[in-house]
Amino acid sequence: MTNQHWTRRNVIAAGAMSTGLLGSLMAQEVVPDEPYPASGAEALARLKAGNKRFVAGETRHAHEGANWRKHLVGGQRPLATILSCSDSRVPPELVFDQGFGDLFVIRVAGNVIAADVVGSMAYAALHLKTPLFLVMGHTSCGAVTAALDTRLKGDHEPASIADLLKLIDPALKRIKIDAPYATALASAIEANVLWSVEQLAMLPSCKAMLKEEKLALQGAVYDLQTGGVKFLGQ
Repeated sequence: MTNQHWTRRNVIAAGAMSTGLLGSLMAQEVVPDEPYPASGAEALARLKAGNKRFVAGETRHAHEGANWRKHLVGGQRPLATILSCSDSRVPPELVFDQGFGDLFVIRVAGNVIAADVVGSMAYAALHLKTPLFLVMGHTSCGAVTAALDTRLKGDHEPASIADLLKLIDPALKRIKIDAPYATALASAIEANVLWSVEQLAMLPSCKAMLKEEKLALQGAVYDLQTGGVKFLGQ
């Protein structure tokens, strides 16, 4: 009776271990690698497909396993450079269903072109040579809201924040400031993204790659509610 009891326990334990091992292996299953995008258009299509999976709840969670991390120790070759807002609700790797080494991400409140951002973007252009630069804002952006409220309501922010908002102000001059507030804010968010895209296009490193058709510039806005990304055009 005792031997049978332990035999059953051993069988159950072995089965549990096998199930756990199988689950672990499945969790680290490597999705077949897609070839490196030959153009910015291909890189953009990859991001669009990833966001579609994200919205549908069908993310692959690829490029997250230990073996892949070890593979990246020797270097990186991200398929896109993304300038996005620092907002905790907008993690680009999750939004586009990408993993370690897939995206070179620069995050700053309001996805503005500040001095340190310029250096990071230049590095991405000259050394990483990613075929796509994407500027991604998001709905209900706090930085853009603060910039809009400063103009509409005369709100005041501490000097360090005020300096940041000044980088957004040129975009506000392109919208109908007297539109209903929700409309003005949505327009301001898109205008701010496009203003950042324009500034990137003027950087010497980016300008050279654009002229040689080695780089695509794209603007986008992430919707906090739906998880979808609206692409604004090149």
